[in-house]
Amino acid sequence: MDNTRDTHEGYLHLAVELAREHMQAGAGGPFGAVIVRDGTVIGRGWNRVTSDHDPTAHAEISAIRDACRTSGDFSLAGSVIYTTCEPCPMCLGAIWWARIETIYFASDRGDAARIGFDDAALYREVSLALPDRQLPLVRHHITAADQLMADWLKKEDKIPY
Repeated sequence: MDNTRDTHEGYLHLAVELAREHMQAGAGGPFGAVIVRDGTVIGRGWNRVTSDHDPTAHAEISAIRDACRTSGDFSLAGSVIYTTCEPCPMCLGAIWWARIETIYFASDRGDAARIGFDDAALYREVSLALPDRQLPLVRHHITAADQLMADWLKKEDKIPY
């Protein structure tokens, strides 16, 4: 076995340990994640949906929040995430916006579905055209929103992301 595989497995085991510890403590479901940059864990997260009363508090989101606090930056470029399960579409979006470079996961969406966490409907939903979605997404255009976009474009002291 090569060192790269050992390292990947080690970080995945760390994610599993976080998940198990907090799952058994009643924090939430069986999910954990760690974010690593330059060989150092900069973020740790576990599912906190039920304990924080927050449907967005998935392990990956929690790890991103922790890594951003640790690094003092909203960009996690140069980092990778190790997670116990394939990220749901929400987490995938957050990982994308955080600029994380690679996702390593252990269980896949089929494994999650077998224990009652079925993201398949959400994956299907986001692949549909807006009029075909189950959850209505209705554009109601207002000129104030156009002005808001124009104001951002002209803002000289903005921090691009």
